[in-house]
Amino acid sequence: MNPVAIARRAAAFGTLLAALAACAPPPEPPPPTAATSASTPAVTRRPLPEAIPPAVPPASSPGATAAALPPVVVPAGALYVCIVGSGPTLRQTAIEYAEKVGALCSKHPEMGPCQYERNACRSQGGRVFAANGSEITMATEAEYDKKVRRVTFKAN
Repeated sequence: MNPVAIARRAAAFGTLLAALAACAPPPEPPPPTAATSASTPAVTRRPLPEAIPPAVPPASSPGATAAALPPVVVPAGALYVCIVGSGPTLRQTAIEYAEKVGALCSKHPEMGPCQYERNACRSQGGRVFAANGSEITMATEAEYDKKVRRVTFKAN
């Protein structure tokens, strides 16, 4: 055989192999391990039992909003508590994160996943309290935004 015919056969064989490889299904991903299980949610919202209001409210309270809310008790493992409503319709929900996300949010509360959950609470008319009992207001969020460069696109 002449060298030109051999080169043509090699090129045709290479093209055939490339076409067969393109038609093959992609390899299956490895099964999830315990650490990367898809069944473990990154965020857990757990309703808290109703807090018992104090028997005698203080006569001279510095603010009406402070007297309207019972003491905020953040359970172990939760970074935030979302409080929605007031009086007898008060609902408290603990916001707990997966281990890695919780570690990130405890060090850097300005990060996106943390802010997303706080904003989700506020969209329901709720207020967010941190593990130390302080309220995270929109002024606090503005301070967080100064630490990170965040781009927000708004529709017309």
